[in-house]
Amino acid sequence: MKFHVLTIFPDFFDGPFRHGVVAKASEAGIVDIQIHDLRQWTFDRHRSVDDRPFGGGEGMLLKPDPVFHAAEAIFPEKSHNRKVVLMSAQGALFTQQTARRLSQMSELLLICGRYEGVDERVASHLVDEEISVGDFVLSGGELAAALVIDAVARLLPGVLGNEASRANESFSEPLLDYPHYTRPADFRGWKVPEVLQSGNHEAIRQWRREAALAKTRKNRPDLLPKL
Repeated sequence: MKFHVLTIFPDFFDGPFRHGVVAKASEAGIVDIQIHDLRQWTFDRHRSVDDRPFGGGEGMLLKPDPVFHAAEAIFPEKSHNRKVVLMSAQGALFTQQTARRLSQMSELLLICGRYEGVDERVASHLVDEEISVGDFVLSGGELAAALVIDAVARLLPGVLGNEASRANESFSEPLLDYPHYTRPADFRGWKVPEVLQSGNHEAIRQWRREAALAKTRKNRPDLLPKL
């Protein structure tokens, strides 16, 4: 799968994709991550990508023309298995279900917003969808794009060492993952639940389900109605 990232800070991505499963997937040729500098599609001597908003207001906006030129150069033709996504605080909430859907694409172009945002004509006439990684505001879309790529890439066949691990983690259904324990069995008086050491697989399965429900009830009760 190929990922394209359009940004004014291409050096930002030197770190996030050099480590972990995404780096291994890139080395194995499972994913191809292309970082594009938005300023390559500017035509003035200052390489300007932003301007003041009409109607007044704080901050600056990314102009539509370099974003359109870049996207049209990266994807000369649109197709059903390519998507252009704007990382935006005004977007739909990114979830594990979103990651699964995007993992079915052959190529993704992620546009990183900056400043006060992006000219609305990008959202209205260029991108296929807007995505937000949470109900908070970041200083730019770069970190959000890295999160999306990580979440999508790990769903691709061959990326994880243990393919079954995808089926038994948080949000594989609208439920948080169950608690995990490792050695020592007794750490500072806090003991691993006996059932996990029993070898009774059915009892372990039932305990994990109940523990996952308890954790979801405590930390994310908003998920329970979706079960």
